Amino acid sequence: MADKTINELPDEIREQLPEHAQQIFVAAFNAAQSNGMSEEGARDVAWNSVKNEYEPGNEGKWQRKPEDTAIHNKAVVSGGN
Repeated sequence: MADKTINELPDEIREQLPEHAQQIFVAAFNAAQSNGMSEEGARDVAWNSVKNEYEPGNEGKWQRKPEDTAIHNKAVVSGGN
């Protein structure tokens, strides 16, 4: 199967997801399919990839998750001998 593009996504997905989330969806879908995964499996992988960065918001539209500052602002400490 040829790689999908954003324009080939079903209208339902394009209406729900912002453009960046659509790009994540398509990239994950195409990668999963190129690794031999079924279309249904690739779709599951794509949705899980989107859910890593986005969450359902108001009126069925997805929005980017707020950054977890506890994770992103940890100090780097090197142990040493």
